[in-house]
Amino acid sequence: MSDLGPESFSPSEGVAGAPEQLSEDAKQRFAAAAAAMKAIQHEEKRSKKRDTRVARTIVQFLNDDRYAHLFVLISRLVARDCPSVFILAILSLISDDCRGVVQEYLREMGQKSDRETIDESMRLMKTGDLDAETNRALVEWITRMQMVLSLETVPILTRLMVDEHNLDGTVLQLTTFVLQAFFCLPEGGAKEVPFEKLHSLSASILQSVFEPFMDSVDRKFLQKKTPDADGDDEHA
Repeated sequence: MSDLGPESFSPSEGVAGAPEQLSEDAKQRFAAAAAAMKAIQHEEKRSKKRDTRVARTIVQFLNDDRYAHLFVLISRLVARDCPSVFILAILSLISDDCRGVVQEYLREMGQKSDRETIDESMRLMKTGDLDAETNRALVEWITRMQMVLSLETVPILTRLMVDEHNLDGTVLQLTTFVLQAFFCLPEGGAKEVPFEKLHSLSASILQSVFEPFMDSVDRKFLQKKTPDADGDDEHA
């Protein structure tokens, strides 16, 4: 996974700001909500009440005008059939509802809480620029994503990897916007950090999340994936 850095992603257009002017365009909100509802219907057909509850939380998140710029990115991941609980895990850094549903999901799956399973050797976030509270919130977030990925390894990786080494760029974009929103919150220091400055940090976080699970994926399957196989794949 050594190639998984900023250059390994292919963020789609508008990387320096919101992907589209969603806050001013109700049609984009409708499209994102419709995509999420499609995922709900798909999961309901599989008779998984837990997955349905997870998907419904995404729809609730789409009603928050503060995060209108995330709607298209979320809908793109839904369109890739990414397990909804992993999308919620990404959003859980800035949403109490999303965090609560993910933690409930982990408990139901027999996992300990994110706080109980933090790897004490993780030093990714230990920098002089972050206070203890902010640092812990970020480490718990990373741990939640890893725990979800450990339970849904193949479904998540086969939907988000565009080839043997690269993740779909939408994941990096969404993670970076979530980080940016987090730092604006009181628990994140209530400061505005330019999107560009968070890009490398987001890539490092995603590398730490995904790298331990890469050997779980059938590399032959990924080699067969081609651009636009799912309608909107993007290579680095």
